Amino acid sequence: MSLMRRLRRKLFPPHGVVEGYENEELVETILRKTIAFQAEENWPLVANVGSVLDFGGGAGIHYKIARQTSPDTRWAVVETPAMVRRASKLATNRLRFFSEIHDAADWLGSIDLMHSNGAIQYVDDAIGTVKALCAARPATMVWYRVPISNGSAKKETQKSFLSHNGPGKMAVESDKVVKYTRCWIPQASFVDAHQGYALIERGPDPRERGTQHFYFAQIE
Repeated sequence: MSLMRRLRRKLFPPHGVVEGYENEELVETILRKTIAFQAEENWPLVANVGSVLDFGGGAGIHYKIARQTSPDTRWAVVETPAMVRRASKLATNRLRFFSEIHDAADWLGSIDLMHSNGAIQYVDDAIGTVKALCAARPATMVWYRVPISNGSAKKETQKSFLSHNGPGKMAVESDKVVKYTRCWIPQASFVDAHQGYALIERGPDPRERGTQHFYFAQIE
C-alpha cells in the first residue's frame, strides 16, 4: 500500500464493522482471495509428507502452496462451520474441510503433520484444542505465529481491515474493520498441553511481533 493510501486510510477509516470469523462477508472475502491466489514457491516442510491436518487453514491456502512441493499429499482443513460450508466447494479427493478435529483425523487415518499458522489464539479454549489435536496423534506438530504470554492468559480485541484478510491482494467492494478476540497463551501451559510429544524447536516468529513458532515430535 502506498504512503498516500495508508495516510488516507488512517484519516478516513472504514465505518462498517465485521464481528468475528463466522461472518459471511469475511468468509466470502477469504474464499475469493484463496481462489485467485497463484502459488509459486516450494515448501520444504511438506516434502514427502503424505497427510496433513491443517488447523485454521482457511479456504485451503496452505494446500495450494503445499501442492507445488507435494502434489499427492492428503490435506484436511479444520475451520469454523461458516468457512467449511463455503470452502467445501473446493474439496477434492485430496483436500477436505471439517469443523471437528476428530472428523478430519478419521478421514486422514494416520497423520504425518499437524500444521497451524496463526489460528489457535482465536478459539475459545486454546489449551483444550491443543490437547484435542494431540489426541489425534500426528507424527509431528508445527505451530506458527502463536502469541505467547510469560504470565497468565489474557484476551484482547484485535482489529484488521477486511481487505487484509486472506492471501494476496484483492479489492473489496466496501472495506470494513474486522474485530475478533485474540488470546495470549501462557508458554508453560501451551508446551505442557503437548502430552506425548517432545519439543524439538521453538523461537520468535518474525512474521508477527510477539509470536513464536514451535515444532513438536511424537515420543515413540
